[in-house]
Amino acid sequence: MLLLLYATGLRVSELISLELANVRLDSGYLRVIGKGDVERMVPFGAKTHSTLADYLCRGRPSLLKNRPSRYLFITTRATPMSRVRFWQIISARARREGIRKPISPHMVRHSFATHLLAGGADLRVVQMMLGHADIATTQIYTHVDEDRLKSAHRAFHPRG
Repeated sequence: MLLLLYATGLRVSELISLELANVRLDSGYLRVIGKGDVERMVPFGAKTHSTLADYLCRGRPSLLKNRPSRYLFITTRATPMSRVRFWQIISARARREGIRKPISPHMVRHSFATHLLAGGADLRVVQMMLGHADIATTQIYTHVDEDRLKSAHRAFHPRG
């Protein structure tokens, strides 16, 4: 779940409500129903594909134990995972990794957007992947690029 969250920038509510039918392993896309019931397609890469395929072949069936569920991520009771439970999982994982400051699912979404923009992704493309209706909402993630620009200017411009 954590890998998919970082790989796609989904909101935690979108992640936990993701239905199996909306996972397109063959094409590497998720069909996501976001805020206001707005639908969008979100791509994911090869690492995420292989991890999802493994979960679908081994992890999910062992949780389901022949019980039905239309949701991708489920609990041992074959029910959809709650936001609180996912928050607990991500917090526990952070502690195991030695991270002492509080971590939230939204921080992972923020990292997704920041890393895409820092890598040169177009702001409008990131806006579409995040499901933001307004470009101004996405622009908050550009601060890293501005810091990098200032640093490059100071380092390389003769009057920097």
